[in-house]
Amino acid sequence: MAGNVMEDEENVYTGSGRRVQPFSTERGEESWINVDEESKKQSNSTTLSGLLGLNELISLEVWRASLAELIGTALLVFSLDTIVISSFESKASSPNLVMAILIAIIVTILLLATHPVSGGHINPVITFSAALVGIISFSRATIYILAQCVGAMLGALALKAVVNNTIEETFSLGGCTLTVVAPGPNGPIVVGLGMEQALWLEILCSFVFLWASVWMAFDRRQAQDLGKVVVFTIIGLVVGLLVFISTTVTGAKGYAGAGMNPARCLGAALVRGGHLWYGHWVFWVGPSISCVAFYLYTKLIPHNHFHHSDGFKHDFFKIVKYIFK
Repeated sequence: MAGNVMEDEENVYTGSGRRVQPFSTERGEESWINVDEESKKQSNSTTLSGLLGLNELISLEVWRASLAELIGTALLVFSLDTIVISSFESKASSPNLVMAILIAIIVTILLLATHPVSGGHINPVITFSAALVGIISFSRATIYILAQCVGAMLGALALKAVVNNTIEETFSLGGCTLTVVAPGPNGPIVVGLGMEQALWLEILCSFVFLWASVWMAFDRRQAQDLGKVVVFTIIGLVVGLLVFISTTVTGAKGYAGAGMNPARCLGAALVRGGHLWYGHWVFWVGPSISCVAFYLYTKLIPHNHFHHSDGFKHDFFKIVKYIFK
């Protein structure tokens, strides 16, 4: 009887006459565990916490990567500001052109150096734009921008330590300026560029910067086809070209040209202060508007023209959609 019972339990048939295969209880439990873990992963990617990447706020790897952003931005600020000072102090016939070429070279080198560690941002414009598009989370972007601002301040402090007071006052530590006080026939006068004109230059130059160069780094297909050396070289050339155009086309004494890097402007303002705070908001608001405009552009073009391996899982519209669903 016992044998018959065991045979009946193992040889169970469905109503259609097909035999139901026996299964191991342990294996069944394991399969349920795997399914449960997979569902949790999918659930986490669609939660607000997952979309914002809040777990990265306590991620040691992210904070370690931000160290590259801090050091890279510090070196960028120190290098760019010394290039600006050296180009004009050298009495070159075309200091703006010399400055633009040297800036293109140093930007390319620093991007190549920081890319393997943090992705090579060293600029809040790139970081904020990447967060909007969804390539990185807003949590990581916050950490990166904080590191960039601290790095910019350290770079400005390093420059202050190696230049004399005359150069510091003459070039405002290479900071972002709209106006300066210059001697006039009846006493000191303020010369430079108006805030409205400067704001438009920031918006236009920052958008061109994103559209003509950073776009290639965001699009994985183009980045692979061209190679990172070519992509970063193009970014450096575009930055240099925009610096040359913005400083030449206005011809306004006292205007330092389009900043296109709010952290760099902030670093010098924190260290030097004074007139560097005048119109400082322009160097943040202008690029921010450009980032939003660039993001909207990426949403309007056909999706097959813009690719990334992570599928833009932190996309800003996804976050908004989740909040208001």
